[in-house]
Amino acid sequence: MRNFARLRVLTAEEIARVTGGTVVGDARVAIDRPSKLEDAIENSLCFFSNPKYEHALYESAAGIVLVPTGFSPSRELKCTLIEHDNPYYAFCIILTRYFDPNIHKTGIEAGSYISASAQTGEGVYIGTGSYIDDEAIVEDGAVIYPQVFVGRGAKIGKDTILYPGVKVYAGCIIGQSCIIHSGTVIGSDGFGFAPVAGRYVKIPQIGNVVIEDHVEIGSNCSIDRATMGSTIIRTGTKLDNLIQVAHNVEIGAHTVIAAQAGISGSTRIGAHNQIGGQVGIVGHITIADNTGIGAQAGVSKSIEHPGTQWIGSPASPLKEQFRAWAAFKNLPNLVQEIQQLKKELELLKSESTERQ
Repeated sequence: MRNFARLRVLTAEEIARVTGGTVVGDARVAIDRPSKLEDAIENSLCFFSNPKYEHALYESAAGIVLVPTGFSPSRELKCTLIEHDNPYYAFCIILTRYFDPNIHKTGIEAGSYISASAQTGEGVYIGTGSYIDDEAIVEDGAVIYPQVFVGRGAKIGKDTILYPGVKVYAGCIIGQSCIIHSGTVIGSDGFGFAPVAGRYVKIPQIGNVVIEDHVEIGSNCSIDRATMGSTIIRTGTKLDNLIQVAHNVEIGAHTVIAAQAGISGSTRIGAHNQIGGQVGIVGHITIADNTGIGAQAGVSKSIEHPGTQWIGSPASPLKEQFRAWAAFKNLPNLVQEIQQLKKELELLKSESTERQ
């Protein structure tokens, strides 16, 4: 497979300086690629943080490995180690700075349309086939890939990246340093219809979507505009692919949501939540801060106490659900016991009748 990343040779000393780590071994050892432990060669940089994979560390041919501070190998290692409080984060720093394959362009490409009333900042990139509508604002350093639509009066913040095929409807606001992946729609109409005489009449959705800074949204997500007011995604939140966020939802800061989750209208999700894949959340409820919700859970009522864990459908607290599952596993035995007790009861009744 061709490697499109910028090729860069880095010594252990340089990596430690950039990441704030400490070299254990030869600081002059150099690498020119990141790798998984099992795929590494002598010029590879790897990271090790999960004890579950310690065996792979001893079998790896890597030249440099980022490891937790204070790590003590149980076997001899040939590689140079760099100790760091968070090896995975340190690895990410190096990937982002030196090996990211997405080298963004600057400039306005032929075949793009920018309205005369739109504003574009310095150092922006607007690719072929993109359409920037009236009074839209694209701030400094923003990257608009080909075939992106930015609607009337929409705002794209500084250094934000919109990958090919993103659609941002009129009036929506995206903050600074956000990343929106291909196929995602920001500001489509909320699902609002009024039943009238046996049919459904569309309720105009006149609000917008506000996405704050440092938010990342995966591919093929739908973030619906508010009926009135704003659908809001707060700072630092990360959404996986194929997620539906309905009208007037608010998602708190630094929340992460996995693929195929769906959030119904007017629900308020707190900060620092972790929501698993295929979770369904009903509308008009509130979920407290620091809540964890397991994959495929169905949340049908508000979660009022912060810091709790929920699973199942309908969702219930983790320990409560585990007890229910344990009882369910024993259900066949319980049924047999009940049937046996019924037989014994019938026998006792029969014997009592005969004695009478």
